[in-house]
Amino acid sequence: MPRFSIIVPSHGAAGRLSLALDSVLGQSFGDFELLPVCDAPDAPAAAVAAGYAGRDGRVTPVFSPPEAGLAGARNTGLRAATGAYLLFLDGDDTLAPGALDALDARLAGTGEVDVLYAEHERVPWWEGEPANPAAPLFAGAPQGVFGPGEAPEVTGVRLPVCGAVHRRDFLTAHRLVFPEGPFTDLGFGGLVTVHAERIAVLRRVVVRHLLRRQGSRLDLPGEHHTDLLAQTDLVLTRAAGRGFRGALFAQLFAAVLKTAAHPARLPASGRRAFFRRATALYRRHRPAGFRVPGGSLGVQHRLLAAGAYTAFRALRGANRKVSAAARRVPRPHGLRTRLYYRLQLRRPLDPHLAVYCAYWGRGYACNPAAIHAKAAELAPHIRSVFLVEPGREHAVPPGVDHAVLGSRRAWRLLARATYLVNNANFAEGVVKREGSVHLQTQHGTPLKKMGVDQSTYPVVAAATGSFTKLLGRVDRWDYNLSSNTHSTQMWERAFPGSYEQLEYGYPRNDVFCTATAEDVARVRRELGVPEGRTAVLYAPTHRDHRTGFDPGLDLEAFCEAAGDDVVVLLRAHYFYDRGARRGSGRIIDVTAHRSSEDVCMAADALVTDYSSIMFDYANLDRPIVVYADDWDVYTETRGVYFDLLAAPPGPVARTPEELARVFADGSYASEASRSLRNVFRARFCQFDDGRAAERVVRRVLLGEPAEAIPPVRPLAERVPAPAASPLVIS
Repeated sequence: MPRFSIIVPSHGAAGRLSLALDSVLGQSFGDFELLPVCDAPDAPAAAVAAGYAGRDGRVTPVFSPPEAGLAGARNTGLRAATGAYLLFLDGDDTLAPGALDALDARLAGTGEVDVLYAEHERVPWWEGEPANPAAPLFAGAPQGVFGPGEAPEVTGVRLPVCGAVHRRDFLTAHRLVFPEGPFTDLGFGGLVTVHAERIAVLRRVVVRHLLRRQGSRLDLPGEHHTDLLAQTDLVLTRAAGRGFRGALFAQLFAAVLKTAAHPARLPASGRRAFFRRATALYRRHRPAGFRVPGGSLGVQHRLLAAGAYTAFRALRGANRKVSAAARRVPRPHGLRTRLYYRLQLRRPLDPHLAVYCAYWGRGYACNPAAIHAKAAELAPHIRSVFLVEPGREHAVPPGVDHAVLGSRRAWRLLARATYLVNNANFAEGVVKREGSVHLQTQHGTPLKKMGVDQSTYPVVAAATGSFTKLLGRVDRWDYNLSSNTHSTQMWERAFPGSYEQLEYGYPRNDVFCTATAEDVARVRRELGVPEGRTAVLYAPTHRDHRTGFDPGLDLEAFCEAAGDDVVVLLRAHYFYDRGARRGSGRIIDVTAHRSSEDVCMAADALVTDYSSIMFDYANLDRPIVVYADDWDVYTETRGVYFDLLAAPPGPVARTPEELARVFADGSYASEASRSLRNVFRARFCQFDDGRAAERVVRRVLLGEPAEAIPPVRPLAERVPAPAASPLVIS
C-alpha cells in the first residue's frame, strides 16, 4: 500500500496538467500512486495522462464523465485509490518541491491523524505576490494533534481541499465522499470537520494553487450559488447528529453572507429567494447560545436571522451612511415582524401572562425554570410560557407551554406579557411597557468581573459589545435577584440601574434543601454513576481568551491517581454544550444534562477552577477543591472581584499531581477542608434556604408586600440534600 494517493481531476485543465503531474513525479519522496482523472479515453487530458503512465508505473489514469462534475471526478479517484493518505490536486495545481517529504515527516511525528492541513500558496496568474491564507489560521493551532474544538478556526470550510491530506480509512469508515454540486469543496470540507477527531497542521507550503485569469467559477453569476445553501444544510444537518459546533455554523454562514452581499453573483429574480432560504437554514441550524460576530458581519447575521431582506439589501448596496443606519435597525428586524410587534404593543397588557427565558433560549433551566414551577403551584391563574431558540424545543419538559424565539407568537407574548423573567437579557428590541414587570434572576454568583466592570479587560469587552446598549437593557429591570450580599454589591457596580434588589436567594438552589436521599439516588442512576463509587463533579469555566473547550486536565489520569472508587462527572460550560458526549471509561459527560442542580446532587465532591457552580454546590455542604492551574492568566484577562485563592471553599491545587494527591490522601474531605467550606458557606450561601422561588412568586407575581415575604432561614437550621453515601477515603 503506497503512503499517498494523489488524485488530479483534469477537466478544463489539460493544457496545464503536465505541470501538475511533473510536480508530483519530481518529488524526492517516491512512495505514492498518481491518479489523473480524465473525462474519457479519447479526451485531450487522457492522452497526456497516458503518456505519463507509459513512462512511470505509479501513474494510473482513471475516467469520470464531465457531466459528473468535479465531485464525480474526485469520487472516482477516491474509489480507485489504495494509499494510506489521499491528496486532491486540481489540474492546474502544483506540489511544492519537497512537499511529500514534509508531509511524510509530519505524519510520522503526529502518528495516525484523520486529516493533516498544510499551508498553500495562492499564485496570481500573471503578476503579483503569492498569498498564504492558511498561515494566520495555523498560527494559533496546537503544535501536536488536536480535536476540532481545540482550534475551531482550522476547518475544511475555511481551507481548500488541495491544502489537506486525508486518511483513506477515515473517509471510508464515515462514508465521506464529495457531494454533488459546484460547492463540493465546502460540503466535503465541512463533513470532514464534523467527523474528524485527530487533526494536525503542517506549517509549510505544500501546494501552489494557480488563480485563473477568468477567476473562480464559483464567483461567476448564476443560479449555481443556491448550491452553497444545499451544502450548508448538508453539513449542519450531519453536524447536528454528532454534537453541534458553533464555529462551523459561523464559518458556513460567513460564506453564505458573502454571496448574499454580492448581488452580481445572483440574478435579480433570485436574490430574495436565496435570502429567504438562507434565513430558514439559519434559524433551523443556529446553535443555542450562538453569539454573532461584531461589526458589519454581525449586523448581517442579525438581519439574516430576522429575515429582513429589505434592510439587508439596503446595507448591501449602500454607502457608509446607509450602512450605519442599518446598524441602528432595532430588533425584531423584519419589516412585517416589526409592524406586527408594534401593533401588539398597542394592545393592553395581559395581567395573567408571564414569559420566561433562560440562557438566551437554551431551554427550561436555571432560576426561570424554578420560578415557573413554583408559579404553577402558588399562582395557577397566571399563564406561563417559556421562550426557546429554534431547535431547542426538545429542552422543554412535556406540558410546559413554550414559543420559539423570533416567531410571531414569541413577539406577541413579549409585547403583551405583564411579567417577564430572564436569567440573561431579552432581545434588544423588546420594549419595557408601563405596567410590565421585568425580573432579572442572574445565573451565578460573580467571581469574575461582570457588566460595565468588564470595560477595562479588552478580550471580554470586545465580546460584550456596546456598554451603552447593555445599560439600556438594565434600565428595563424592575427587580434583580441576589443570593448573597456580595452579589448584591457587585450587581450594583456591574449593572447600575434603578431596579430593586431582591435578596431572596436563587430559586434553582431550592432543591439542595428539599431533595431527599431517594432523589439523589434517582439522579445518580439516571446519570449512570456506578453504585458505591465516589462521584467527583469536574466543572471548568469558560475562558474568554481561548476558543473551544479544553478540559484543562487529563481526567483518566486523574481517576487512576485519585483512587479506584473515583469516577468523574464532566460538565463543560454551557457555551460548549453541543449535545455530544466526551466521556469514556470512568468519565461520564453530563454537559448536555438539562439540570446542573441534578448533576450537583449526584456528586460527592466538586472540582472546579473559577466557575460560579462552586457557590451553588456549597449549599450541599460537600467537599470542594479548587483547581487553579492558570489563576494568574485568568485574573489578568478576565478580572475577578476577590482573591479566591485567599478565601477558597476547600483545598487549592495548582497542578494535576496536587489535585490527584488531595483525593488520594483524603485531604479533600478533611476537617481543614470543612473549616474552609464553613467560612465560604457563611459568606456566599446566605439566602439559599429552599424557599427562594416561593419568595419570588409571592413578591413579583402575586404582589405581596415585602414585609409579608417569608424570612430567610438561618444557615445552621438548613438540612442539605444528603450525599449518596458517606465519603470513603481512598
